[in-house]
Amino acid sequence: MHILYILGMMGSGKTTVGKIIAEVLGYSFFDSDKLVEQSVGIPSVAEIFQVHSEAFFRDNESEVLRDLSSMHRLIVATGGGAVIRPINWSYMRKGLTIWLDVPLDALARRIAAVGTASRPLLHQESGDPYAKAYAKLTALFEQRMDSYANADARVSLENIALKQGHNDVNVLTPSAIAIEALLKMESFLTEKAMVRN
Repeated sequence: MHILYILGMMGSGKTTVGKIIAEVLGYSFFDSDKLVEQSVGIPSVAEIFQVHSEAFFRDNESEVLRDLSSMHRLIVATGGGAVIRPINWSYMRKGLTIWLDVPLDALARRIAAVGTASRPLLHQESGDPYAKAYAKLTALFEQRMDSYANADARVSLENIALKQGHNDVNVLTPSAIAIEALLKMESFLTEKAMVRN
């Protein structure tokens, strides 16, 4: 496995979990959003959307994913919407893709708690932050659901919580999620190897 791409909705913990996995495997870690910010010289994704457009951001994101796809021993946290463009899949297919599947109500609670200023696709309407976040996340997830399902492996936070005897995924530690992701990767790679033999 040269590269592991971590997919998932905004707020699903891709960066936090990715950094832990990178440390465990001794790989480098990159956050594709941060790389886009650096390449266009604008400090936040929200600002890129504002100054340019979402399409401008997505074009730069595709270039970043293309450049990363030729590298080795990387963990890449992708932007939540990276899965929408088929061209991005042509790059990500060179590595292993893993989807952090977090229930939308848990995401909405996380995002409402920290505010939506850094989330350009959520930061519009007034009203109850949770209800707003939940409605928008639901709409985004419906657009992206089938794309996320293309990932090589899926890490269901609900399943991890059930195994630990919790009913709230927001109490899970990033380490517990990273461990589950590593196990899923391992079983995916083992199955792939068995198919080859």
